[in-house]
Amino acid sequence: MKISKQLSKILIFTFFILLVQYAKAQEIKEIWSEIQKKNISNNESDNNDDSTNVVNQVEGVKVKLSDENILVDQNLENSNILLSGLFDPDDNDLKLDMWSKTDGSVIKKQLESIKSKNLSSFSERLMDVALLTNSYIPNQNFSQDEFESYTIDHLIKKKDFNLVEQFIQKNSSIKDKERLIKHVADYYLSLNKIENSCSAINSLSIIKDEYLMYYKIYCLIIQDKKNEAQLLFDLNSETDTLDNFFVQKFEVLMGYQDNNYILSDKNVLYFHLSHKTDKKLIYYPSIESKEFIWKYLSNSNLLKNLNDFNLSDIDQVKFLEKATSEGIFEEKDLLNLYKKFQFEIDDLINFEKVYKNLPDYKGRALLYQRFLLTDNVEKKLLLLSKLNSSFEKSNFRRSFDDELSKLLKKMDKEEIPSKFSTFYQKNLITEANKKNKIKFNDEVFHQSKVLNYFLNKNSLTKTQKMTDNLLSKMKKDKDYSFNFKDIVLLQSLRSDGIEIGEIDELSQYKPDLNPELDKMIDNNESGMILLKLVEIIGEKELDELNSRSLNFVIEIMNRTKLISLRNELLLEILPLKV
Repeated sequence: MKISKQLSKILIFTFFILLVQYAKAQEIKEIWSEIQKKNISNNESDNNDDSTNVVNQVEGVKVKLSDENILVDQNLENSNILLSGLFDPDDNDLKLDMWSKTDGSVIKKQLESIKSKNLSSFSERLMDVALLTNSYIPNQNFSQDEFESYTIDHLIKKKDFNLVEQFIQKNSSIKDKERLIKHVADYYLSLNKIENSCSAINSLSIIKDEYLMYYKIYCLIIQDKKNEAQLLFDLNSETDTLDNFFVQKFEVLMGYQDNNYILSDKNVLYFHLSHKTDKKLIYYPSIESKEFIWKYLSNSNLLKNLNDFNLSDIDQVKFLEKATSEGIFEEKDLLNLYKKFQFEIDDLINFEKVYKNLPDYKGRALLYQRFLLTDNVEKKLLLLSKLNSSFEKSNFRRSFDDELSKLLKKMDKEEIPSKFSTFYQKNLITEANKKNKIKFNDEVFHQSKVLNYFLNKNSLTKTQKMTDNLLSKMKKDKDYSFNFKDIVLLQSLRSDGIEIGEIDELSQYKPDLNPELDKMIDNNESGMILLKLVEIIGEKELDELNSRSLNFVIEIMNRTKLISLRNELLLEILPLKV
């Protein structure tokens, strides 16, 4: 070991000098490459004004070249600087200048207000479009780096790793690429997929982040490139003070020292190294443990058996509930655990009074046991609704959604009391059900085959004829009254050019937008309008929005001509699906 280190240190300084020289050369090369790529020759007259200086107009940046240095004019024109993105503007009826007409300070304020919210699925969809569409940067008070930072924050919070990887592949030159790479590497390592983590790390040509440097060194070790790992370790030890935990684990992994069995859960890499150097690792997570801990333990088969859980230990039971919500445990296993709680007969009989005075997890066990002892459909639904509300209140909604749907499916739909019909319909629909086919019903306008227009299956001409026929039939039917969903469908058809005759209900549902939104629409500030729509919808799923909010959102989309996104929304809330 000592000989190896001495040899590496002899080489290190030569390597370091060559590296610095190479980096400077690369930096100059990259500057000239960028200038050549962005050179705009649409102002030849300016180039002829001064023959002693060569002046290139580079997308709003004037670069004056001299024998000594390069001077950059900081008065930037932002109008033609493109933001990193994934989507073509035309895909969602947008334009490259979707942000250009809005003051950057206003956009930042809106983004900050959205940042703390747990957005619903459709709100997230709108944020994806807003932040991941290729477009020009706002003209004022918003730099390209600032915008990319908000985009990266959104991607990290969203936890859609396929989307993150697509973004990295398409935008390899983003300034803060290391933050996204760290996010991807940690995700794969939490799944115990170190090869995928190393693949992400290898996509970086230059690593500045200390944590990612540790990743790189470890990847070299497991790829049987220990000489390179030692060289990189020595290079960094000469320029920085390395973390003591990593240094000790490095010595063990390289075979220089015996195992030290030191444990750290500071981050997923350190936790992995603790496990890698201790095959008999014992770790007891708690409700406060970070998400990566649960995932790593689960994917490395390190979680204790459910039969070993101590029901009197609040932290253990709450951990299981939270881990189930994260998809680590099966929902049915959690429900089976609830069955092991011991209750008096009187507690089960008087459950409505008793469960309110119990800890939340024990109250859920009582409600579930009482449900299993009940044959009455109405009482079953009452217990399920209370159990579901308890999960939601504890922020464990996903601990019960699939099993709730299965329990509801076992009930006869004809026996569902009217007061539980909304609860039944809402919780019966799972992600799998949402993909079911649309069932058309020409007796109800918003469920009719007119919807084929929004599926891009019918032309305007064909849709006009179909609309005329249906409206004529429905106006003759004295028992038919146009409801809210009929009206928003009619309003959208009219917005797209379909002629709609006189219908009294249309005026009843006509929304009035505030002056701020009116001004944005008139000024074609489509990027900012998307953020306003996110603010309106917020954390609520579309089926949770009241008619006023939905009407407001659809009116904005109609006037802004966000047709594709509007169609997605309409096809989510209007059709009957089977």
